[in-house]
Amino acid sequence: MHITIKKMETDTEIKGRAFVHFNSRQEAYSGIVEQVFLTQKTIDKCFAQAINAKDNTVIAKDGERVVGFVQYGKYGSEDLENAGEITALYVLPDYFGKGIGYRLMQEAVQILSDYPQIALFVIKGNQRAIGFYTRYGFRFDGQERMSSRLGVTVARMVLQR
Repeated sequence: MHITIKKMETDTEIKGRAFVHFNSRQEAYSGIVEQVFLTQKTIDKCFAQAINAKDNTVIAKDGERVVGFVQYGKYGSEDLENAGEITALYVLPDYFGKGIGYRLMQEAVQILSDYPQIALFVIKGNQRAIGFYTRYGFRFDGQERMSSRLGVTVARMVLQR
């Protein structure tokens, strides 16, 4: 296994990111999110999202295969001023526990280094993700909302620097 972390650039990498998003989402959210919400997200929708996120996505590659990605940007709400945001972090299930998510997060945090804090939203029942973000230093700040895309409550976690 030789993992490279890099900005997403090529059409092949965009397709790889879409594949990771679709498959990892199915695995990560199974049993947490109702199936109807999982089936709404098709590989074509993941591909369209990947194209739109080309400029703010870093990928992890094992050789030529995309095995994970992180998407980031400026936080999109005024209730948390001067913050960056992690909008997506996915790794293929076969690569769980190999440090790839951590390396992707390190890269995104470095890119967002001008922000004194970084926020993200996590599904309240997603213990694997909550554990990962907590180990990285993110803490819940009490903000919650219903995600209409997933049909579940998500909670905000913030990394202070």
